[in-house]
Amino acid sequence: MTRNWVVVGSIDDIPRQGARCVKNGDMTIAVFRTADDRLFALEDRCPHRGGPLSQGIVHDGCVTCPLHNWVISLESGKAQGADEGATQSFPVMLDAGTVLLDLGAGG
Repeated sequence: MTRNWVVVGSIDDIPRQGARCVKNGDMTIAVFRTADDRLFALEDRCPHRGGPLSQGIVHDGCVTCPLHNWVISLESGKAQGADEGATQSFPVMLDAGTVLLDLGAGG
């Protein structure tokens, strides 16, 4: 699998327990930063009704959709609890404060 790492900014551009959005063609990708500075990237679309996950609350390795309170794993993109569905996840890494997103495959 070929990696296609793209610089999306600095970790300082992403608020702790928040997100920053980047466009990839027609898709919007939300890059999330947890309270302990871990980074995750998901399509900015809840699998339930397409709500903007980037506007949700980041907590405990998850984000809660602001529309209907679905809880989505930041690591896998999968809905938690009794809810079913998933949003596309993307590899993300930090290199000396620079955030890189792999737009090659998606997961």
